[in-house]
Amino acid sequence: MTRPTGTTAALLAAVGAAALWGTTGTAQALGPDGTDPVSVGALRITLGALVLGLLAAAGPGRAAAGPVVPGRLPVGVLLLLGGLCVAAYQACFFVGVARAGVAVGTVVALGVAPLATGVLGLVLGERPDRRWALSTTTAVAGVVLLVLGAGGSGVSVDLLGVSAAAGAGASYAGYTVAGRTLLLRGAHGVRVMAWFFGAGAALLLPTLLLTDLGWLLTGPGLAMVLWLGVVATGLSYLLFQHGLARLSARTVGTLSLAEPVTATLLGVLLLHERLSWLTAVGIAVVVAGLLVTALPRGRRRPRAPGAADPATAVPADLP
Repeated sequence: MTRPTGTTAALLAAVGAAALWGTTGTAQALGPDGTDPVSVGALRITLGALVLGLLAAAGPGRAAAGPVVPGRLPVGVLLLLGGLCVAAYQACFFVGVARAGVAVGTVVALGVAPLATGVLGLVLGERPDRRWALSTTTAVAGVVLLVLGAGGSGVSVDLLGVSAAAGAGASYAGYTVAGRTLLLRGAHGVRVMAWFFGAGAALLLPTLLLTDLGWLLTGPGLAMVLWLGVVATGLSYLLFQHGLARLSARTVGTLSLAEPVTATLLGVLLLHERLSWLTAVGIAVVVAGLLVTALPRGRRRPRAPGAADPATAVPADLP
């Protein structure tokens, strides 16, 4: 059976978001020297929150009533959890990239993310199936090959950097599942992302008072922050919420592994990092895992009369 157009668009949106995330490490590496990783993350999500807030404000007003999936946690708690995870992701990711390197930091973060998302997705009743297990195992194996290939190229492995990157992966899983929960309960996707990043920005803004931001007044510094905030956050999470509204959290988590492939290729093309044969094999294996996720499924069993499809729940306003 041919995959429905809506699902195909969701798959492309999720992969497109991951590809844009894959530019963050390279953008930081091409930015000015002397930047603090945490302050870069704070500026990124602050600008991203502004972009997403404008998109949310320009969107439709109150939505028509529709089917809503109930949940135990209040909306406010989910928004706070999402914001905390967004803030933790930014801090952990940029520290991980700064200490462990672009390739290793990005790869470790995105290697942990789909596994953690699959585990947390159990709270939504998203039971892992064989396809997800096969695609995720294949893609994560490719990620391991990417790490080994990077290590073979003379890249040292920093334990604190790797730990921070792993924390970023777990944080990604946290806000992905929190966002999927809100979407299943009828929330507008862009509005959810705006709330998440607004809360995350509020938590990280105090760090800007403790660092020297003189680099922000330079051309490369301003260009880096604009790219990270507008494109790698605002645009990417516009795509992300589109995919998350129509795909399970675990599927989106697996598709996020397009990020390390993008990061590695950009490292080779723009940062002149050496592409070893092991890294090339790793890229091919990750892509194979993503293709397993994207392949059309068989015909689904019809739902019982009157049963709502949570992936198509009509959006409702956030508080």
